[in-house]
Amino acid sequence: MAAAAESGARAWLSGGSPRPGSPTSSPELGAGSRSRLGPGSGPGSGIERPGARPPGPSAPGHSFRKVTLTKPTFCHLCSDFIWGLAGILCDVCNFMSHEKCVKHVKTPCTSVAPSLVRVPVAHCFGPRGHYKRKFCAVCRKGLEAPALRCEAARSPRLCALRLQRLPPCHLDGHRDPDTHHHHWREGNLSSGARCEFCRKTCSSSDVLAGVRCEWCGVQAHSVCSAVLTPECTFGRLRTMVLPPACVRLLSRNFSKMHCFRISESAAPEPGGAGEKELPCRPTPGGSCRAPGTAWLLSHRPPLQEAALRAYYITEDPQAFQLQALPPPTQAGDADTEALGKVWSGGTAEDEGSRGPGSRDVPEAWVIRALPRTQEVLKIYPAWLKVGVAYVSLRVTPQSTAQTVVLEVLPLLGRQDEGPEGFQLLEVLMGSRQVQRMVLADEELLLGRLQAIRQTSLRQMSQTRFYVAERRAVAPRVSLFVGGLPPGLSPQEYSSLLDEAMSLKAGLVSMSHVYSSQGAVVLDVACFAEAERLYMLVRDTAVHSRPLTALVLPDVLHTKLPPDCCPLLVFVNPKSGGLKGRDLLCSFRKLLNPHQVFELTNGGPLPGFHVFSQVPCFRVLVCGGDGTVGWVLATLEEVRHRLACQEPAVAILPLGTGNDLGRVLRWGAGYSGEDPFSVLLSVDEADAVLMDRWTILLDAQEAGGGEGSVVDAEPPKIVHMSNYCGIGIDAELSLDFHQAREEEPGKFTSRLHNKGVYVRVGLQKLSQARGLHREIRLQVEQQEVELPSIEGLIFINIPSWGSGADLWGSDSDSKFEKPRMDDGLLEVVGVTGVVHMGQVQGGLRSGIRIAQGSYFRVTLLKATPVQVDGEPWVQAPGHMIISAAGPKVHMLRKAKQKPRKAGNPRDARVDGEPAPEGDSK
Repeated sequence: MAAAAESGARAWLSGGSPRPGSPTSSPELGAGSRSRLGPGSGPGSGIERPGARPPGPSAPGHSFRKVTLTKPTFCHLCSDFIWGLAGILCDVCNFMSHEKCVKHVKTPCTSVAPSLVRVPVAHCFGPRGHYKRKFCAVCRKGLEAPALRCEAARSPRLCALRLQRLPPCHLDGHRDPDTHHHHWREGNLSSGARCEFCRKTCSSSDVLAGVRCEWCGVQAHSVCSAVLTPECTFGRLRTMVLPPACVRLLSRNFSKMHCFRISESAAPEPGGAGEKELPCRPTPGGSCRAPGTAWLLSHRPPLQEAALRAYYITEDPQAFQLQALPPPTQAGDADTEALGKVWSGGTAEDEGSRGPGSRDVPEAWVIRALPRTQEVLKIYPAWLKVGVAYVSLRVTPQSTAQTVVLEVLPLLGRQDEGPEGFQLLEVLMGSRQVQRMVLADEELLLGRLQAIRQTSLRQMSQTRFYVAERRAVAPRVSLFVGGLPPGLSPQEYSSLLDEAMSLKAGLVSMSHVYSSQGAVVLDVACFAEAERLYMLVRDTAVHSRPLTALVLPDVLHTKLPPDCCPLLVFVNPKSGGLKGRDLLCSFRKLLNPHQVFELTNGGPLPGFHVFSQVPCFRVLVCGGDGTVGWVLATLEEVRHRLACQEPAVAILPLGTGNDLGRVLRWGAGYSGEDPFSVLLSVDEADAVLMDRWTILLDAQEAGGGEGSVVDAEPPKIVHMSNYCGIGIDAELSLDFHQAREEEPGKFTSRLHNKGVYVRVGLQKLSQARGLHREIRLQVEQQEVELPSIEGLIFINIPSWGSGADLWGSDSDSKFEKPRMDDGLLEVVGVTGVVHMGQVQGGLRSGIRIAQGSYFRVTLLKATPVQVDGEPWVQAPGHMIISAAGPKVHMLRKAKQKPRKAGNPRDARVDGEPAPEGDSK
C-alpha cells in the first residue's frame, strides 16, 4: 500500500499551519450568517453570462463562475459595492465576490465543510422558528420560512430542507485539551467594528463580511484573521467558562439532546417546497437509497458535475455515472407495484440514443459510482496532539482494518507502539447524530467502502475513519431522578424505585439522596441499563406525580485552573415575557452548555449537584423574583453539600415586578440586551449581603370567633427574600396567577402582564374585607394594634410592586432606616386598591406599623398570602416569621462607566438572534 500525506490537509488543519484561524478550530467559518440579508446575497442576484469562463484558482471548495448582476450587490469578502455588471458567484454556497477579491478568499465553501471538521459532534436542533433577516448556514439565503437552530453549539440557523446537507458540529475547536483556538464566524458586523490586525473598519451592514471570534469577541477581516495569534484565551469570559477538558460525560447511547438537557424536537417533514430529494425507493441491487442520491430533471443536459456539487460530493466526476430512472407505466396500484420491482437501468449515454418518441423517457437520474479496484482512504488520528490532520492510504481488495492500522501508525508518529493497542473506527458524521462503530481486525475495507457507496453516495462523503487507542472504558452514567415523594429515607427511595423500574443491583447504585427535594442520583455501570432507566423514568409517575430524568456530567474539579470561577446559569423560560428560551440558546453558545440549566427541567437541584465539588463558582438566575427565591431556597437546603457554600448570586430579571433586580441595579426587566454584555456585567458586579427569612405556616390551631377551622394542613416552611403580603396584595397576585395558569400563551409580554394586574385591581375597588379584624399581629412577643387596613405587607428590600417605595423616604425617629442586610423587617399596611395605586404612582407611602426580627401572625379566616410573588390561600392558623440562617451573598451590578463609542473590544454585535428579534 502506498501512503501519501495530504498537503492540502496540512495547509488547513495541521498543528503547524500558517493559518491560525483555520477551520481546524472553526469548520463552519463562512457556512452562514446570523444577520439580515443584504442586496445580492443570493443566487437570484445574478445570471450566468453566456460564454463566460470561470475564474482562476478559487478558495477551498468553491465553484466560482462569472455572473451578470441584475441588482445592487456587495462583495462578501470586502463588503464593498460591486461596480459594473459582472461578479463572481459560487454555485454551491452563493458566495459573491469581486473578481479581484477571489484570490484572497479564505472562507471555505460548504461543499468541503464536512472534511474540515476535526472532531464531529451532532447538532441539537430545537423546534422550528422564524428568524428575521438571518441566513441559512448552507446556502447563505435568507430564512423567510420556519427554520431550525442548533441550541447548544455555535451553528447558525438553516432551512429545514437543507438539514441533511449541514456538516456536523464541533463544540470546542481545540487540538490540545489545554489550548483553544479562535472560533471564527462570518458575520454582519456593526458600523463601529474595527479589524484587530489592520485597525481599519471591518463593518458590513449590507452583506456577510468580516469574522468574529465567538469566544473572545475579536473582530477582523477574513484575510487579516489568518495572521493573528491562533490561541484564544476566551477574552473577558475566560474565568467564567467551564473548561471543556474539565467535563466528563460517558454517553454512548444518549443523544446530545439528552446530554445537554434539551427537549428534542420533531424531525423536519419531507416533501416541502423546493426539496430536491426523492423518497426512499428500491434501486438496482435491491438496496435502498438514502435521501440525496437522486436529481430531478425536467430536461436532459449533462448534469453530472452539477449534481455532485449540489450534494457536496467533491470526488473526481469521472468516477461516477448517471443512470436513468424511468417513470412508472401506470398510476394507482401499478405505481406502487412498479416501485417495488428491481429495475436495471442504462447509463445517461444509453438514454441519449433513444428516440424522442420513446415512452421510456426518464423523469430522474440516479448518481452511481463506477466499480473501483482500489481506493484512497483518509485516516484521521483520534488523539488531538498530532501534527497532521489525516494521512491517505491506498486500499486494495486485500486491505483489512488491521493492515491499515499497521500502515498508518508510522505516519502518525506512533511507530514504537504495537498495532494490537489500536483499532479502526468508522464514524458517520450526520448533522443530527454522529454514529461510531469499531471495525473488526479482519474487516475488508474495500468491500466496506463499496457497500457504503451502494447505500448512498452522500453517506460515503459523510463517513470518516479514525485510528484510536484501545481503551477499556468503564461505563458510568449519572442519572438524576426527581419528582419523588420528599422526606423518605435512602432505603425507602431504593424500594420505591425498584418497585417501579426493577433496578439491577449489580449495575445501579444510589450515590446521592436529596430527601428534602424528593430526588436521588443513580450511578449506572451499563450503557444499555442507563438508557432503559432513562426512558422508563420519563414514563413513570409516583403518587400521580410524573418523574424527571436527567443525564448529568461529572466536573473534574481537580483540573480546574486556579483562577477559574465558572458561572452556573439557571434560566426559567416561563418567566415574564417568555424571553428565557432565546437566552438559553445564547448562553449555551457563549459558555459551556453543561453549565447552563433550564429550571423547568428538574429545577435548580441538578445544577447545584453538578457544581457540588467546584471550589469557587457564581450563580446567574434568569427569571422573576419567584424564580430567584426558588433558587435561593434550594441553595440553602444543599449548602452543606457544596464545596463553595456561599456562591454569589446575580439576577437577569425576566419577571413582571423584578423588585429584587431593581434593588441590585439589574434593571426593571430584561429588554433584549446582548447576552455577552450581561455576562460582562456579572463578572464586574460587586458582592453584597441580603437577609433571608423563614415563614412557618401552621394551620392546625383554631382561630376562634367567626373563623371556624377548615381542613387542617400539615405545617410547612417557606423562605422569603423580598416581601410577604397578606390580604388585598396577595389576592391580586392570586387572581393574576390563576389567569396566567388558564391561558399561559397570552402572557408573553411584561406590559400585558401589568395590564392584567390593573384589570383585576379595578375589579376589587368596591370590595371591603376589613383585614384588621381577621388577623392578630405580634412583634417581638408584643401585641400590636392594627389600624383599619385591607393588606399587611412585610418588606425586606426597598422595592415593592414593580419598584414602588412602600416604606417611604421620610425620616422617622421611631424606626431605623431600612436596609436589606440589617436583620430587620418593616411592616406596612395599605387601605385598599386605591391606596396601592397611589403608592405605585409615588403619591403616598404605606402605613408604617412596626419593625422587628420576629413576628407572629394569627389568621382567624382563610386568607390570601403571597411570598415573593408566589400566592396561595392560607387556612386559619399561625404564621411565624424569623431570620433564616446566614445571610446570602448577592451580586449588585456595578455603576456604568462612560465609554468611548465604537470601541471594538467592548462592542459585541453577536449574530445570534436577540430575544426581541432585532438583527445585531
